[in-house]
Amino acid sequence: MPSRTAKNRIRNIGLIAHIDAGKTTTTERILYYSGLSHKIGEVDDGQATMDWMEQEQERGITITAASITCSWRSHTINIIDTPGHVDFTAEVERSLRVLDGAIVIFDAVNGVEPQSETVWHQADKYRVPRLAYINKMDRIGADFWGSVKMMEKKLGTSPLILQIPIGSEESFEGVVDLIKMQSIKWKKEDLGSVFEYGEIPDDLKDDAVKHRNELLDRIAEEDDEMLEEYLESGDLEEQAILKLIKMTTVKYKHVPVYCGASLKNIGVQPVMDGIVDFLPSPIEIPPVKGKNPKTDKTEERICDDGEPFAALAYKIQSDLQAGLLTYVRVYSGSIKNGGVMYNASKKKRERVSRIIRMYSHRMENENEVFAGDICVIAGLKNTTTGDTLCNEGKQILLENLIFPDPVISIAIEPKSSGGMDKLENSLKRLSREDPTFLVKNDEETGQIIISGMGELHLEVLTTRLLKEFHVQANVGKPQVAYRETITLDSRSEIKFQRQIAGKDHTGHVIITVHPLERGKGNHFENRVDETLIPGEYIESVKKGVLYAMDNGVTAGYPVIDVLAVLKGGSFSSSTSSEIGYTAAASHAFDDACSKAGGILLEPYMFIEVTTPEDFVGDIIGDLNARGGRINSIESRRAVQKIDAILPLSKMFGYTTDLRSMSQGRASFTMEFYHFAQKS
Repeated sequence: MPSRTAKNRIRNIGLIAHIDAGKTTTTERILYYSGLSHKIGEVDDGQATMDWMEQEQERGITITAASITCSWRSHTINIIDTPGHVDFTAEVERSLRVLDGAIVIFDAVNGVEPQSETVWHQADKYRVPRLAYINKMDRIGADFWGSVKMMEKKLGTSPLILQIPIGSEESFEGVVDLIKMQSIKWKKEDLGSVFEYGEIPDDLKDDAVKHRNELLDRIAEEDDEMLEEYLESGDLEEQAILKLIKMTTVKYKHVPVYCGASLKNIGVQPVMDGIVDFLPSPIEIPPVKGKNPKTDKTEERICDDGEPFAALAYKIQSDLQAGLLTYVRVYSGSIKNGGVMYNASKKKRERVSRIIRMYSHRMENENEVFAGDICVIAGLKNTTTGDTLCNEGKQILLENLIFPDPVISIAIEPKSSGGMDKLENSLKRLSREDPTFLVKNDEETGQIIISGMGELHLEVLTTRLLKEFHVQANVGKPQVAYRETITLDSRSEIKFQRQIAGKDHTGHVIITVHPLERGKGNHFENRVDETLIPGEYIESVKKGVLYAMDNGVTAGYPVIDVLAVLKGGSFSSSTSSEIGYTAAASHAFDDACSKAGGILLEPYMFIEVTTPEDFVGDIIGDLNARGGRINSIESRRAVQKIDAILPLSKMFGYTTDLRSMSQGRASFTMEFYHFAQKS
């Protein structure tokens, strides 16, 4: 692993994009050109290095965020190749939380697609500097400049053009490098590993001069001295240009834009240079911040091996041979094999039994991990996604990860009564890996209900149960995961009293409930002083309210967008207990909500259909019949894009129906939009 002196030569980067934009294909070229792999693995033939899971190879999609380390120009590059399908958005979310930079890949034919927007805004949320790579320039309908305009319009970003394409579609053969002011062309017979610089084609010389001048105009203002030099001479040296582009990229002002055709082995090496030249090292990003759990004050950790150890567990993965693997980003300090860490989130010690460097699913052991790096630690018993690992004497609690709620559920049960333990243990392992996969027992039916982000998400997980964990189970049909909420203010007073194991337990609370706007979430407020209810019992009241919220009031679905307020109550020194207050609060919340105009909410989805013009009428008619609202229809060369909002309950089986309507020529993407009252 890199030593303290080499931190400026580390890059922790991720590849993010809409599904089928070419992330894994591009990653395979990076691994090949860096010398890590000796052949190029292809997604279509199931041989991609990063798609190592059996289901990834069968389906030709990325499901888990695979991690791998390679080297380029004497720099260590830790790469995370993330999924593009919206059902696996948690993999993208937790990856971006720990990355220092990203490459966002766009399909030159489709430009900025729905999941492109989602991952872009996720990167905005975590302040991740990024490069843009417009891929598939060799495809029919490829439109480099159209894609750049869509970046400006849909993402509100400022693209910084570093290359312009030479040709397009079948005639695409290379790029013009606006920094060197030379053409770059790749040799097909060497799988693109050999490329040549040459003269700019005559028909592109004027365009190249124009766009280079625009590039220099936009970056020169970053440095007064270089601006003065540029104004005097009208040009800048190559090293000065590289320095200015990095400054503007790291400050999130501009996004450098490249283009290529990864499948044809064109354009990847300049992007690799861009990772080294323009994306920050761990010591070039702001220090990570967190709360001291003892003082509740904000503290920082600088990326230095001499600082107290602090790391974030961003992913858990079950491995049949190695056991439970915890993916960790180390922000400060270092730790060795056999060392002891403190889990500040769980308030428990954890021993490091093995430190691993990942090469997709291949593992290499390491003796020590240092600040600024990404690694895997085996054997942690209590750690889950989002936990902070630190030095017990210098504790810090880093910001946790927040994931969206599941929108679809299915029932699952063992084929025999003897298989219940195996099913429950396997589900527990999967839910520990995936924070968007929830498992719940339905008390009325006795069934186990599993919930996830979409049909594909649950299909993948249930297939893993059956094939990977060898569980014999019956799986039901997908059902919509509804929610409950209220429309009125209400109040309830409950006095709970019960004898348990020969001891009286009482609790007395007055709780009011108030509806909130959609998307505001649930909140609990305490407005009583300690003369009514002592402070040590307030957490018990909150626990009871949260339990009632999770279990629903009328239909058994979780309650959302409700403010619960503890307004009053009383205390008995002889009988009041945590059990009493928890039970009283749960009953009071249920009672108040039952009088507050409860309604059922269903998930609505944002859908984008891409189709040849011949089928637009039929597709729009079908979407309207499903209760959809058409937002827009956009023409893009040979295809039309239809944006609509529909209830999820009307979308089951849509893949087959769309294929039938369009002779297999249309495609669609779908992601959660919001919850709205069930019609």
